[in-house]
Amino acid sequence: MRQSNATYWKDFVFLGFSSFGNLQLLLFALFLSLYLVTLTSNVFIIIIIRLDTHLHTPMYLFLSFLSFSETCYTLGIIPRMLFGLVMGVQAISYVGCATQMFFSASWACTNCFLLAVMGFDRYVAICAPLHYTSRMSPTLCIQLISISFLSGYLFGLGMTLVIFCLSFCNSHEIQHFFCDTPPVLSLACGDTELSELGILILSLLVLLVSFFFIVISYAYILVAILKIPSADGRRKAFSTCASHLTVVIIHYGCASFMYLRPKASYSLERDQLIAVTYTVVTPLLNPIVYSLRNRAVQTAIRHAFQGSFLGKG
Repeated sequence: MRQSNATYWKDFVFLGFSSFGNLQLLLFALFLSLYLVTLTSNVFIIIIIRLDTHLHTPMYLFLSFLSFSETCYTLGIIPRMLFGLVMGVQAISYVGCATQMFFSASWACTNCFLLAVMGFDRYVAICAPLHYTSRMSPTLCIQLISISFLSGYLFGLGMTLVIFCLSFCNSHEIQHFFCDTPPVLSLACGDTELSELGILILSLLVLLVSFFFIVISYAYILVAILKIPSADGRRKAFSTCASHLTVVIIHYGCASFMYLRPKASYSLERDQLIAVTYTVVTPLLNPIVYSLRNRAVQTAIRHAFQGSFLGKG
């Protein structure tokens, strides 16, 4: 046992995309381009929503915090991944790995809860439009956002503690580009069944509970839309939910595939592809699918640019 503890504090090593050989520089250029677009778009959306008073509504408040959460999530993962693509195999300390896992898991869980809150917001807007302003008060909005972030941190802490209470007495090579729970858990020695169960329970609580609230919200929304007499009215009502549904399906689809399955089904190539999807591609969907296709946001962007040009003139 003493020898096991002695190896407990060794650095981990990311193997990442080392098996891709000469393609690593091409991947670096591709991922860097996507990351810069993602970072710029999310920050831009936050600024636009903050500056335009027409967007000071609950829906856009939640959207700005979702963009903030996505930005923080990618900051903790992608820069190190890009560095690894250029420099090759890289090491990360035991504490550094635990810290990265905590923050990445926390922000990922926060995103789930924020998406559930946004589903509730759409439910109130469509099912009780006359009472929307009074029910979705600024106080309630801040409370929902605070609960989402606090819950995300608590679940992230729980997942990190479950993993790092184990001993890593064998290989310290992480077959991944960041300290995600499945690849780090696969390095643990001894009986890990209890830890696997703990991660599964925590993942189920985050994904299924938040997804359950989204499903319930949309069940009521669907009933309300079907009661609208005109086809044009039904189309307009549904269009306010389409972008949110798109982000939900992709976000929960990738997350469920990664965390709601047994350890024996892990696959290096497949898991890295899925991980790239929800760390690089999914955060890009928020500003593009949910925001930049929204007419109110497009109008705010035009006003911002027109004001900028007029100011210079």
